[in-house]
Amino acid sequence: MLENIKQTATYLKNKIGDVPNTAIILGTGLGELAHEIEDKNEIPYTEIPNFPVSTVEGHSGKLIIGTLGGKKVVAMQGRFHYYEGYDMKQVTFPIRVFKALGIEYLFVSNAAGGMNPSFDIGDIMLIEDHINLFPEHPLHGKNHNELGTRFPDMSEAYSKELRLMAMEIARQKNIKLQHGIYVGVQGPTFETPAEYNFFRIIGGDAVGMSTVPEVIVANHARMKVLAFSIITDLGVIGKIVEVSHEDVQEAARIAQPKMAEIMRTIMQKIG
Repeated sequence: MLENIKQTATYLKNKIGDVPNTAIILGTGLGELAHEIEDKNEIPYTEIPNFPVSTVEGHSGKLIIGTLGGKKVVAMQGRFHYYEGYDMKQVTFPIRVFKALGIEYLFVSNAAGGMNPSFDIGDIMLIEDHINLFPEHPLHGKNHNELGTRFPDMSEAYSKELRLMAMEIARQKNIKLQHGIYVGVQGPTFETPAEYNFFRIIGGDAVGMSTVPEVIVANHARMKVLAFSIITDLGVIGKIVEVSHEDVQEAARIAQPKMAEIMRTIMQKIG
């Protein structure tokens, strides 16, 4: 794995030149943010050594290098999921490469089902913490000290500093911003009513099939993380309706400009 990380980082370094301090992962239906990146160079995942390939509709499968809010950024337009058949080392491989490049901040977005009764479809939830229900842990197996400590601290998996910045920006720009706990599950089925109820009972506000593995590895690599969920469907008792992948993509597409505005403004502050 170490050799693969080095090989991929070297390839991208030659493509990127001066490496930015921030990387963004764009989740389901949220790839439109990539259109706001200027002066961009797009690299299909198929051309990047050792990279998996995204197989899900709504995930284009390109690494984009350009500027957002006047600051250079690397963005993943499409991520990898456990349910696609990849193991957790493959799912989180890009995070390892970002760290090897010298990237310090990871911004993550996803589409999620909301269990909190105060949530509505289209809300943006600032992730404060998570509950990991994936059947495989991304740090399972031999630990490489070059990548991080054997037992990484997760008491602040999502940077408090970045969360406070996001809250203040949302207040200034009059953007409704919810807060909550994200439950990570393997998928690919959407949740049953009983599962939604269970996730709510154990402390979850939203549930999805991504993010948690990347955030764990980013913390292992001592990167600072900021993450948002777009609430694309509701798992609230009495409000549950049939949902499709197309519905999720459309709800995410409509909500993403506000999330993009928060991300763009934070990048200007930390650049």
